[in-house]
Amino acid sequence: MNLVVLTPEKEIFHGEVTSVKVPGINGQFEILQNHAAIVAALGKGEVRILNDKGENKTFHIQKGFIEVLKNEVSLLVRGVKE
Repeated sequence: MNLVVLTPEKEIFHGEVTSVKVPGINGQFEILQNHAAIVAALGKGEVRILNDKGENKTFHIQKGFIEVLKNEVSLLVRGVKE
């Protein structure tokens, strides 16, 4: 699936991934291939990305939103600390 991570200032990540874990406002959840369509608010916490080569990327956010639609995942986040 394709993931794009954006802040108001820049693009943090864009590429193919196998999973992404995010800090939802009601707890952490994971998005995998063929996940149901969803739009959700994100809270403070860790975002973990596993790319299609098996490499992990981790960063912290203060808040944001996630949208998943037909294996296209968009994260709009603020307060990123890599």
